[in-house]
Amino acid sequence: MAATDETGPAGRNTTVPGTPPPAGPPTDPAPRTGARMPRWLPRAMVLALALIAVFQFGSWAFHQLTGLLINVLIAFFLALAVEPAVSWMAARGVRRGFGTFLVFVGVLVVGAGFVTLLGSMLAEQIIKIVEDFPQYLDSVINWINTHFHTELRRVDIQENLLRSDWLRNYVQNSATGVLDVSAQVLGGLFRLLTIALFSFYFAADGPRLRRTICSVLPPARQAEVLRAWEIAVNKTGGYLYSRGLMALISGLAHYVLLEFLDVPYAPVLAVWVGVVSQFIPTIGTYLAGALPMLIAFTVAPWYAVWVLVFVVVYQQFENYVLQPKLTARTVDIHPAVAFGSVVAGTALLGAVGALIAIPAVATLQAFLGAYVKRYDVTDDPRVLGHRGSGGTSAFGRRVRGLWAQRRPEDDGAGPAAGAGAAGAGAAGSGAAGAAGPGEGGTAGAS
Repeated sequence: MAATDETGPAGRNTTVPGTPPPAGPPTDPAPRTGARMPRWLPRAMVLALALIAVFQFGSWAFHQLTGLLINVLIAFFLALAVEPAVSWMAARGVRRGFGTFLVFVGVLVVGAGFVTLLGSMLAEQIIKIVEDFPQYLDSVINWINTHFHTELRRVDIQENLLRSDWLRNYVQNSATGVLDVSAQVLGGLFRLLTIALFSFYFAADGPRLRRTICSVLPPARQAEVLRAWEIAVNKTGGYLYSRGLMALISGLAHYVLLEFLDVPYAPVLAVWVGVVSQFIPTIGTYLAGALPMLIAFTVAPWYAVWVLVFVVVYQQFENYVLQPKLTARTVDIHPAVAFGSVVAGTALLGAVGALIAIPAVATLQAFLGAYVKRYDVTDDPRVLGHRGSGGTSAFGRRVRGLWAQRRPEDDGAGPAAGAGAAGAGAAGSGAAGAAGPGEGGTAGAS
């Protein structure tokens, strides 16, 4: 008697005749339309929105504070530049704040004197040009009438100029732009005051600032920060002092030339050339030489040519003789790197970036140089720029061999004579090699 399992396949599939089939599994009368929202999703959305809001606010604040950040950066580099002088005075018993004040007063006096001299010179030149303008205009009108057979008069030109719409519009725009110019001047003065204030605090409280920064760092990081700070002080101060010395030498040299040519305002022009040529990188010399050339041209046209020649010659002397000796221990960077850093600094921060680019790159180069491991260079001739041993390539040696074989033919001896001479030369060289130096000389002679 075989028992059947009701839970097995046979028990489930067998039905009694005359009875309805069994109902299937119960179904959900109300099916779900969607899954429940995860608990972390609202928090993630709120966090994402908060991050976006913080980023937008930070971007807006950064753009609003860009001017202040640039002023702080300039002040920091100025503080690094005067740090050696302030530290030297502090080491000799002068209070650090009072020493910083003395340094800033000295810089202010020199800058004010330079601006005053240059402004007085430009004012006198402008007044002289305005007074002599009718004479220049008459000479130009006479030249035009003589060469082009016209009948121009200065009175007609002045009346047409005064009645022109261009002059009227220019006067109106100038009158409306006076307020803008005044606002720019006041803004520039406020910016200079801000930079001076920050740089004074950075220089006077330099040790306290370093202690504050190092107090939040571990000892190993503190040593690296202090080393980077010291390198920055040395490079920035060295750059400023070396440039100041070269400005003094350049000013003296140009003063001698201008005084020899009897050009007016020689001292002021010499100071202008010295300052602009050294503190505007790369093209400062040629920009500085334009003003002395213009003043010299008013004395005599050939004087402007002499000034141009002297500027070019002195620039080469400064680049290859003076500057390498003065900056070898301060900002020893390649000229191409210096030029590239100036271009990059100008693209990022304008004129400010051009001024601080070289000391910043010199500081970075010196700091990274302490962590770069260097090895001895092999004696391979290719390191010195030679492609082969002895500096002669295989192509050059092949050309020499062909030329040596063709020389007897050029002398008219013919191919046979050339072969005989080559054989005799080989025999002579063999005999010389066997007989030694003295006997080889005799065999060669015979």
